[in-house]
Amino acid sequence: MFSPIAIVGRACVLPGAHSPEALWDAVLAGRSLLSSVPEGRWRGRAEDLLCGPDGDATDRSWSDQGGYVTGFEELWDPEGFALPVSKLAGLDSLALHVLHTAREALRDAGDRRDGSAARPRTSAVFGNLGYPSASMTRFAEAVWEGSERPDARNRFMSGGTADLLRKALGLGPDVYCLDTACASSLYAIKLACDQLHDGVADVALAGAVSGADDLFIHVGFCALEAMSRSGQSRPFHADADGLVPAEGAGFVVLKRLADAQRDGDTIHGVLRGVGLSNDGRARGFLAPSAEGQVRSIAAAYAGTDIEPTDVSLLECHATGTKVGDATEIQSSAEVFAGHEGLPLGSLKSNLGHLITAAGVAGLIKVLEAMRHGVRPPNAAVSTLNPALADSPFRLLQAPEPWEGRRIAGI
Repeated sequence: MFSPIAIVGRACVLPGAHSPEALWDAVLAGRSLLSSVPEGRWRGRAEDLLCGPDGDATDRSWSDQGGYVTGFEELWDPEGFALPVSKLAGLDSLALHVLHTAREALRDAGDRRDGSAARPRTSAVFGNLGYPSASMTRFAEAVWEGSERPDARNRFMSGGTADLLRKALGLGPDVYCLDTACASSLYAIKLACDQLHDGVADVALAGAVSGADDLFIHVGFCALEAMSRSGQSRPFHADADGLVPAEGAGFVVLKRLADAQRDGDTIHGVLRGVGLSNDGRARGFLAPSAEGQVRSIAAAYAGTDIEPTDVSLLECHATGTKVGDATEIQSSAEVFAGHEGLPLGSLKSNLGHLITAAGVAGLIKVLEAMRHGVRPPNAAVSTLNPALADSPFRLLQAPEPWEGRRIAGI
């Protein structure tokens, strides 16, 4: 059996939403948090970098739309870490998003110790895409051009970021990053639960950061034919034409449920089961396997006393690709076949695809929905993906009361 894990803290820095409360406000209002790329971010002229929706996307992008974090400098406070302020100067925003969000999640969990405090029984596992950050790209450019180089620490995106977090918060030795692409934050949560179950830690930070070089991501997804040519993130829409990338970070703080109850913690939610799988030798990640998804979803319930029929809200991955969304509907329908009109939605309809951080952002959305007793709307969809027609699901397009037991699948 999966021993229950309590979520006692949460924090996020997301496009247009620097806190769980701000994220909830945006979701409830059905707002889109997408925008054009901030000026100067791509370090080049638009005419050299954009080709339009029907153009040749070789080394260019169809669109500059994305989910961009702005105004973070007003939030960032380098004081209060177990590292001098001088050690934090020159770091990429990816690293700063991790430090800020992890610290805020601990504060939300009631841990307001200053930067000199050691936390030897606190671990951290978080997703971090193995692609270059903007600062690493600039470092490479400086090497090639013979110009002044940015801070050399920005060369070390993954393990370096984990080590920085460990030192900055005085965490124990079990701190690391992982990259399982768009599943990264949910894998991180599972592995953090394992640390708690195994007694390796008493408190675990889990989540992800999405902070790869944005131009790299846009051009790369165009090369993969995965980017939305229209620049719209439209999960479950019949005319969905691809994803729109987003950046940001999210963390939750986990404890064994019995420990959280003993300590009188605020419990935002309880994790009852996690299922992992992969597609093996399938067609590739742009054509996901329904069989692999069914194995994963079913495994989440296998070790619990929760049945799929107990679920009253489904937060989906739903990237806004016709094939991907239809496959997810198909696989979910097999597990949730006992339902009739199970409400579902996807946070990507508001802020695009957070890649590594997509799962933890969806979890924070669901925790806020539970706190408010409201099942939140997906952003409006005029024409539904036809795969929904004969499924056990209905797309939520208006908020509604969440009565009874609040049990969600993510």
